[in-house]
Amino acid sequence: MHRNDYVLEKDRLNESRVFRDPIHRYIHIYHLPFWQLINTKEMQRLRRIHQLGGTHQVYQTAEHTRFPHSLGVYEVVRRMLELETFQGQLNDYERLSVLCAALLHDVGHGPFSHSFEHVFAVSHEDFTRRIILDPDTEVNQVLASYHPKLPEDVASIIEKTHPNPLLIQLVSSQIDGDRMDYLLRDSYFTGTSYGNFDMERILRTLRVKNKQIVFKESGVQAIEDYILARYHMYWQVYYHPTTRSYERLLILIFRRIRDLYQQGYPFENPMPYLMPFIAGEDVSVEAYLKMDESCLLYYFSLLEETKDAILSDLCTRFLSRKLFKYRNLKDEADYARIRDQLEKLGYDVNYYLAMDDPKQTPYIHYGAGHEVEEIQILRPDGSIHLLPEVSEIVHAIVESKLDKQDKKVYFPKEVKNWI
Repeated sequence: MHRNDYVLEKDRLNESRVFRDPIHRYIHIYHLPFWQLINTKEMQRLRRIHQLGGTHQVYQTAEHTRFPHSLGVYEVVRRMLELETFQGQLNDYERLSVLCAALLHDVGHGPFSHSFEHVFAVSHEDFTRRIILDPDTEVNQVLASYHPKLPEDVASIIEKTHPNPLLIQLVSSQIDGDRMDYLLRDSYFTGTSYGNFDMERILRTLRVKNKQIVFKESGVQAIEDYILARYHMYWQVYYHPTTRSYERLLILIFRRIRDLYQQGYPFENPMPYLMPFIAGEDVSVEAYLKMDESCLLYYFSLLEETKDAILSDLCTRFLSRKLFKYRNLKDEADYARIRDQLEKLGYDVNYYLAMDDPKQTPYIHYGAGHEVEEIQILRPDGSIHLLPEVSEIVHAIVESKLDKQDKKVYFPKEVKNWI
């Protein structure tokens, strides 16, 4: 069957499925491919991966997982495709491909997300691709049952290599289904208002021109609010120093386990799903999918009883929320002074001292020749301009090269009076 011959309506469910959702009220599943994907073991695993890593250590209700977020991205993209401007822009196979990509865009995330990736040099984007293309996964089998090229096409949308830029923009751009859902969802579950913006207005002003997404000039203020909402969510929620303390502690635990392994330390309990990562092996998709947060938390509970005092202490601190304190770092000399003081107090600074230097840019201006990566604005005369050319606020952000940094140093709470 040629791709263009696919008819989505023939795979319509006899009765639609809905998920209740605090962000979108209802998430609608009208077609069998998406229902089957949702019920694959790879998608269900996302119920065991927190959306916000350690943020629930600060905002205690931020317990949501990557599963409802993935459904939410699907719903936002589905609503985009229902807009009048998309009529005649995509064929049924392209609609199938981009909605599958929306559902599966996070399927490769590991436990505690970016902290896990940082230590073991794994990429959730790479594993998302591998999970989609691996013929042994249920996700691949579902996709391939509708067209043998569908796994490859879905992966190419997520990888941003698909020949149709419109499909990529829907899932991954500076204003896409992914970002719009996670800002609203994370703001809701953290009990904050930082991430709120007018998604309805943005969707009402969305247009398709020359196979690319643009927005009417009347929607510029809503887009400005969206950009600022993302900026404030990073500094007030995602980069909250307590959240970062939790993540630094997690990284130190992994570092200690790896160092002990390299020294030949005899671990008292087997950790079969973690050890391939510790040993630096080429981890298979099957082994990767075994690793989720419940698995790691179980291992940490076992390691509380290990004979190595440092690892035992770090795991206890992690599980009991005895997090490290932090100080704003003045300069390198300040860091050296803190390091020396900790060493005098008997702490191994390889595991009891961590520096953090997060960065976040509100809007990335790529310039001429990279219009597809920009937010483009459609003026009443039909001309299309890049957002910084139309928005005084975004222009000021770009010109100021606003790239806030926040250097902090983390150390055990009990020595704060000595530092």
